[in-house]
Amino acid sequence: MLDSVREIEALHGDLFYSLEWIFTILFTLEYLLRLICVGRPIRYATSFFGIIDLIAILPTYFSLIFPGSEYLLVIRSLRLLRIFRVLKLVKYLGEADLLIRALRASRRKITLFLFTVLNLVVILGSLMYVIEGGESGFTSIPKSIYWAIITLTTVGYGDIVPETNLGQAMASIVMIIGYSIIAVPTGIVTSEIARARTYYRERICQNCGFEGHDIDAEFCKHCGAKL
Repeated sequence: MLDSVREIEALHGDLFYSLEWIFTILFTLEYLLRLICVGRPIRYATSFFGIIDLIAILPTYFSLIFPGSEYLLVIRSLRLLRIFRVLKLVKYLGEADLLIRALRASRRKITLFLFTVLNLVVILGSLMYVIEGGESGFTSIPKSIYWAIITLTTVGYGDIVPETNLGQAMASIVMIIGYSIIAVPTGIVTSEIARARTYYRERICQNCGFEGHDIDAEFCKHCGAKL
């Protein structure tokens, strides 16, 4: 991304090129070691994260063979999705409040949603940078990502607009995607509130009305009645 900014590239172009190859070699070694260590290398290579790992290293090698393919390096940002391997669902506390329970349950989903949107605008912005170029105002990938954000969120300042037919078609797709994306966070939180309300209602003792039982409780801690 920074390499696409002419002023920064002029000062640190050699550093970016060296770092690019260092990380590519490390990712390549990691990918090869995974194929050696796993019990079923073909299954890993064809899995979702296995394909992402492969896509993350191929663009750099392609740049040696096909001129202009360095723009595919933006796909490496998809490696961010790998961090969600280690995320686990948080066990709910029996004494948690309804709203707190819903927000905690939604936090990771919304985080995943935001990271997905982040990857989406990076890819869309980079595509527009390649399609339109500096003549239409898309002078760098960060500026193109800025266009993708204001278009995807349906803000539309109009300071940067695509001029080619392909760019306008891409912009139309981004606008349509934006309408469906806006409703996602609201739906996530609303769904979790409804789920938490159902769970909260089930944790109330029908005999004495005591609330706030532990998640694994089978009997009321106040009167001893079965929940």
